Amino acid sequence: MRLNPFDTGNINVRSSSGGGVGKAGGLGCGTIVIAALGYFVFGLDPFQTAATVESVQQGTQQAGPANTDEQAICSSSAYAREACNGLDSLNSTWARAFEEQGLGDRFQQPTLDLYSGSVRTACGSGSSSMGPFYCPGDQTIYIDTSFYDQLARMSGNSGDFARYYVLAHEYGHHIQTITGVSDQIRSVQGQVGQTQGNQLQVRMELQADCYAGVWAGRNRNLIEPGDIEEGMQAASAIGDDRLTQGRVSAENFTHGTSAQRSEALRAGLRGDDSVCDEYTNLS
Repeated sequence: MRLNPFDTGNINVRSSSGGGVGKAGGLGCGTIVIAALGYFVFGLDPFQTAATVESVQQGTQQAGPANTDEQAICSSSAYAREACNGLDSLNSTWARAFEEQGLGDRFQQPTLDLYSGSVRTACGSGSSSMGPFYCPGDQTIYIDTSFYDQLARMSGNSGDFARYYVLAHEYGHHIQTITGVSDQIRSVQGQVGQTQGNQLQVRMELQADCYAGVWAGRNRNLIEPGDIEEGMQAASAIGDDRLTQGRVSAENFTHGTSAQRSEALRAGLRGDDSVCDEYTNLS
């Protein structure tokens, strides 16, 4: 995908390596988004880990230092530069989308934290084994870019669009946060059992996939041959059914099947974010 070089004036980027610490916010296991993917890949139990993250949130943590030299961070590697280019494009695309709907005052840019190894967030502890994730407590997308090599092995391709899809998916969770959708779903989840709660989580994840497609659809002039196929392969590779290979029942799926995730991404490619509303419409 032919994205323009990042503009440090249009992005919020930092790097917290080995324990930049935030204040716990009691946000529950909604903090884990694409994270469950990493747990299946690395052989860990995402449901046990969700409980661990929630327990971390019960305490108060002190803020620690983080590198905020955006130019240096974004220029530190090819993956970092690519992520910053993607963030810049996502910020501009979604800012325009909100303006078009008369909601410009509600749009807020997220922060991108390109950490390494482990990190403390407003949602508890995170590590590279979790894969990329979004924390609503500090409105930050956390990515250890070493994950991208794992993604390439999983999806069978090393194209940049697969990586942009992951970033755009996490950005989709930020959109859910600033529009209030995330809070609405969490409220309902607190009133139902685990199976229904998981089904609601799947809806959230599919909507985030759809939002990733919306971003790409609104930038079709920048898409190169093979990009869409790369995105579909990545979406298929991280479906719950494919990741668990029967180890987890469908009732415990939290992200959706390969077919569901691919279809959600495809739906968003029309460039109309209203089509994504159906995933979290509870009426």
